[in-house]
Order: sequence, then structure tokens, then C-alpha cells
Amino acid sequence: MSVSPHDDGQWCRRFQPVSPAAHRLICFPHAGGSASYYVPVANALAPHVDVVALQYPGRQDRRREPLIDDIGTLADRVHEALRGEADRPLTFFGHSMGALLAFEVARRFERDGRTAPVRLFVSGRRAPSRHREENVHLCDDDGLIAEVKALSGTDDRVLGDDELLRMILPALRGDYRAVETYRCPPGVTVDIPVTALVGDSDAKTTIDEARDWDRHTTADFDLRIFPGGHFYLNERAADVLSVLDEHFAARSVPDGV
Repeated sequence: MSVSPHDDGQWCRRFQPVSPAAHRLICFPHAGGSASYYVPVANALAPHVDVVALQYPGRQDRRREPLIDDIGTLADRVHEALRGEADRPLTFFGHSMGALLAFEVARRFERDGRTAPVRLFVSGRRAPSRHREENVHLCDDDGLIAEVKALSGTDDRVLGDDELLRMILPALRGDYRAVETYRCPPGVTVDIPVTALVGDSDAKTTIDEARDWDRHTTADFDLRIFPGGHFYLNERAADVLSVLDEHFAARSVPDGV
């Protein structure tokens, strides 16, 4: 596995060798998620796409590091870590919390004048200005575990191991706190094309809430709807990969390579 020399591999993880002219896809995990969630994506898209999965502090090999439970602070740190990856055009893909974080990191790239992402894929998350009053992060451990099980996004091996499940609770709670305290005014936009992806029975994001991502871009917008719930992409992985393939095929040769 290769790592970025810029961040010593702490934030950016790679799982497959790629060609020198590969496109670059930055993947943002969901709440409680880790970089390893995107291993199948890296396996499927190599060697033509350089899949870089983010590893947030407080989980797996970074579990001893302090958690970051604020989207703005986390976005600042990720933006800094990704500067060394911007030697070619970037595409962002984020699921759930990762969608909000990808949006905020894209805003920071635009603001500092660096090359902004060429497209933002936001999955399983309502538009930034579509706020719901949620307080899962205030639940006790059992309540938090019940939430995770209801969404069906955690590996069955973890769900069946109570000790292991409770080990991930601090990171999960911190992520929920970050998402549930996040606020974005309706007028905030990026000048980046956005593709929103959503499951048609997602309890966390309705189709209308996903469609409102259109209000947060001054560029093109596309909405893709799939059968399934919040983690529709687990069952519809081939369909999601097809959407990404379509995007990279249209960019047959990365700019500046």
C-alpha cells in the first residue's frame, strides 16, 4: 500500500497500486466509519483510479488520538492533509457524515484558491441547509448501539461482538456530535458540479432533502436514486461504481497529467 509523503499516511490511505496517470478519488467515511470501508472501491477502480480513503482520528490505528467532534475543525484538518494530493484534479465522494465533510473541504479548496474538486459526490445525506433536530450523540451506549444496528451499516462481525462494538462507541459518538451540531446557512454554495446519491427508503435522508443539494452549487447538479435504505450502497455497490466509472470515463485523461 502506498501512502502520501505529505501526511505520513496518517490521514490518507491507499490499498492498491495505480498507474502514473490515474485519476484521483478522495473518499470520506460515514460516522463511525474508517478508511477500510473503501477497500472494495479501491480494488474495483484500480489501476486507473487512485482511491485515497481518509482515516479520521480516534478509530482503528488512530484510536489513541483525540477525537475531532466538530465538522469545521475536521474539515480544516482534512483540507491541510489533502494539499499534498492536489497535484492532479480531485474527485470527492462522501457518504452520510462524509458528504457534509467533503462539501466543507471543497469550500476550503475554493477559498484558498487551490484547484477545487472537479466533482462532488454526496451520498446518503440531506443538503447542508436541511437541518433536522437530532440528538443521538446524547443517548446512552445502548441507545447509540441501537441506532447503529438500525442503520445496518456496520460490519456484522462488529455488531456481533459487544466488546468490539463498545470500543468504537467514542468515535461514533463524536462523529454524531459533529454532524448533529453542524449548521449551514441556505445560501452557502460551491462552484463545483454535485451528484447526490440516495436510497429511496433512507430514514435519514428523503429524496427531496437530497435534491436540495442543488441549492448548494452554482454548477451542474445530478440526482441518482437507488433502491435501499441509508446504506443502500452496500447492496448497490456495482451501481454506485458504475456512476463513478461514468464520471471518470468522461474525464478520459486527467487535466495536467
